[in-house]
Amino acid sequence: MKTLRGKEKLAAIIAQIEKEGVNSKTLIPSLKELRTIALEEKDPLVVKVLRLAYEYLEENKSFDVEGQFEEDEEGNEFPIEVEDKENLLYLLALLLNADQKINRDEIKDYRDALKDSLY
Repeated sequence: MKTLRGKEKLAAIIAQIEKEGVNSKTLIPSLKELRTIALEEKDPLVVKVLRLAYEYLEENKSFDVEGQFEEDEEGNEFPIEVEDKENLLYLLALLLNADQKINRDEIKDYRDALKDSLY
């Protein structure tokens, strides 16, 4: 997120998840609001991943998507199993600094995993 408004909304969502866990009823409207802010900031990757995230929550009532990976010595990637809450918090933490190259690469991994799961 680039603007103060976006960062504040994102911080509020993170605090909400830390307090309540992954509650799709309250999270989906908040993520939709954040997506509107991302549209104003003109960041298509963030817009897309937020839409996919709330669609995934609508469909699954959880956030068990495999978006984090680790690499072995031979360069093979394997998904890391993470709890719903920690998984979503990690994605949102990446969005706080979505302009950093490493974060963008991981956001793209989440985007691809969400797309594969949904479509």
